[in-house]
Amino acid sequence: MKSFFICEICGNQNKNKIGIRNGEYYCRACIEFCGQKAPRVNYQPLDLNIKIDYELTPAQKDISQSVLQNFKSKKDTLIYAVCGAGKTELIFEVIKYALKKGKQVGFTIPRREVVIEIANRLKSTFPRAKVISVFGDQTKTLTGNIIVLTTHQLFRYPNYFDLLIFDEIDAFPYAGDLVLEAMFKKSIRGNFVILTATPSKKLLAKFQATNSVLTLFSRFHNKNIPVPRFIAGYGVLNIVYLFQSLRDFILRKKPVLIFVPTIREAEFIFKIIGKIFINGNIVHSKKENKTEIIRQFKEREYDYLVTTTVLERGVTIVGLQVIVFGADSAIYDAASLIQIAGRVGRKKEESDGEVIFIGTKKTTSIEEAIADIEEKNSYLQNVYGERSKNESLQSK
Repeated sequence: MKSFFICEICGNQNKNKIGIRNGEYYCRACIEFCGQKAPRVNYQPLDLNIKIDYELTPAQKDISQSVLQNFKSKKDTLIYAVCGAGKTELIFEVIKYALKKGKQVGFTIPRREVVIEIANRLKSTFPRAKVISVFGDQTKTLTGNIIVLTTHQLFRYPNYFDLLIFDEIDAFPYAGDLVLEAMFKKSIRGNFVILTATPSKKLLAKFQATNSVLTLFSRFHNKNIPVPRFIAGYGVLNIVYLFQSLRDFILRKKPVLIFVPTIREAEFIFKIIGKIFINGNIVHSKKENKTEIIRQFKEREYDYLVTTTVLERGVTIVGLQVIVFGADSAIYDAASLIQIAGRVGRKKEESDGEVIFIGTKKTTSIEEAIADIEEKNSYLQNVYGERSKNESLQSK
């Protein structure tokens, strides 16, 4: 077999992942990624205003300008910001600049549910731009001023994006997938911006080496992130804790997300609690009409949703409370638990809320997640404490 074969899609040259069909070499590593490639379209420059109904905080404005300057300097950027910091708002200025220059903009996320939400936000922010979504079975339209797509669809866009924004780089199914990582790199023609609340040590070190890490450890409303409370129990006792917590939230008329490690366990838990708490539903990767069920939950048609990690990111709901049943499962690493906890208190009008971890034992992941959130809250308190001190001195 030729040792110099290199896959045009993913860059694979491992002979153990190369096959021969009808006398032609093909790559077995990315064989599932087949389909139409997007044609290159030269769009006219768009001079657009950013349409949002609120003003960015001073910290958000500073980072927004830094991202823009990095892009002008042809420099990639990592934005390390806590859940609820308003990460999407931080890239509006650089998108505006890129469109004004007639550049091709992309926004990629591993999960399709978040693609839909981000696309809607960008459509409202840039109403005159052509914003399209590309995922799963939605691949009929492949071109637009701003293309919002799952990472699995990046194979359609080799050497394509002048500006590519990547949100949730640490999320499944992208994290640890070398083929998807290769397709991400091959899709970039210009520069990229990564947004994450939970960067790996390797990723952080890479961008620190080029002095291109921008940090934002406070939420836009400058309130603390709710710290998870761990409840230890065993067997039926944990079910009792779940019932009690859910009942209390429902009596307070608070929407609740109940995270469960696996689809099988989620179905079992929903079957049990659904006998008592009838106004709920369930979502997971194999559930039909997920998007519609999530929409109904956001509009308060359900009191609660039982879910797997499909909703650990990209969900913002006023007054949301979270229960993680089986929080000690190996499925949940610290980053996943931080993201789940980050669903709570995201709205200014209800910046508090509760996060309850229910499990048999407090794992290292649980401890690290709680410690990380407390550390970010401590940072916020120190910043505001120092600011109040300076303001007091200036007034004397």
